[in-house]
Amino acid sequence: MVQRSPLADTVVASHNDSSEKWGFGARVIRVGGVRKVGVLDRLGGREPPPLLFRRSVRPSSALRPPINLGSVGSLEQRLADLDDRLRSLGSVLVAFSGGADSAFLLAAAARALGTDAVVAATAVSASLPGHELAAAADFAAGLGVRHVTPSTDEMARDGYRANAGDRCYFCKAELLDVLLPLADQLDLRHVATGTNADDVLAGFRPGIRAAFERGAVTPLRDAQLSKDDVRRASRQWGLSTWDKPAAACLSSRIAYGVEVTPTRLARVERAEVALRAALQREGIEVRDLRVRDLGDRARVEVDANLVAVLEKRDDLLARVAGFDAVDVDPRGFRSGSMNELLREPDRYR
Repeated sequence: MVQRSPLADTVVASHNDSSEKWGFGARVIRVGGVRKVGVLDRLGGREPPPLLFRRSVRPSSALRPPINLGSVGSLEQRLADLDDRLRSLGSVLVAFSGGADSAFLLAAAARALGTDAVVAATAVSASLPGHELAAAADFAAGLGVRHVTPSTDEMARDGYRANAGDRCYFCKAELLDVLLPLADQLDLRHVATGTNADDVLAGFRPGIRAAFERGAVTPLRDAQLSKDDVRRASRQWGLSTWDKPAAACLSSRIAYGVEVTPTRLARVERAEVALRAALQREGIEVRDLRVRDLGDRARVEVDANLVAVLEKRDDLLARVAGFDAVDVDPRGFRSGSMNELLREPDRYR
């Protein structure tokens, strides 16, 4: 079981930095101001310093060469590859957010391994919208898969609260540091995330780096399944999530540099729920809606065809409460739009 020392502030080095001295799988741990590095193997005949964690890194598909989407076969072949990959894993704990990718992965794992060898884990914290947890529970139940809801404490990590460009790194690190020992307790061999082939090519994804360093497996990525592939296959399988809009965590709504707090997360969730409900009462159908917290001001992003409508409806915008000012982004909803506010160097940290 992985045990986290209350004295340890764990910092996982990037594989590029660590490979210079220790090779892949290095972990840097600060204990009382002292830096210690541990790896799984002896390299060059040298014995590295001892690990404070028994299972810091698992053998991971993330170590495979970069994929080339231009060389992949048919969707049917990629789905067959996914099935083979999942069968080879034996058993998995799926990091299940309830989104289209992790939902498809969960369904594929249940098909390949049987429900006894698969558990869905939805992390519960202030950053998870309440309705997402209920939907995740219903989906897992529909598959006949056990659903667990471990608590994560991202707020305990300084890097997460500081909300710099690498916030997602600390969020994913917290998630994996909770799920790895949980997998041990449940006697499951791997923790799998819903990272797809497009995610790996997206460029700025510090959360993927955190999962990579901890050895999470990425079956969708390994089978070279893109986001579009996931939606197409989900529809073929009759999964309700095939056209589910993107649903990033609430902290993604808070501008970088503005501290993440439970109060801010709750304010954003209340504003989104209230505005969506007001639009529905007016008979205005909306797919994607975000309330971005820019500090004292809120910026609303909606489907591009609704921008002009919402700009003229102060009564609807009034539902976004708790901010000094509210405006509508003229460009409409854009996934990851907060990254546009980062300085260029921060996008590649």
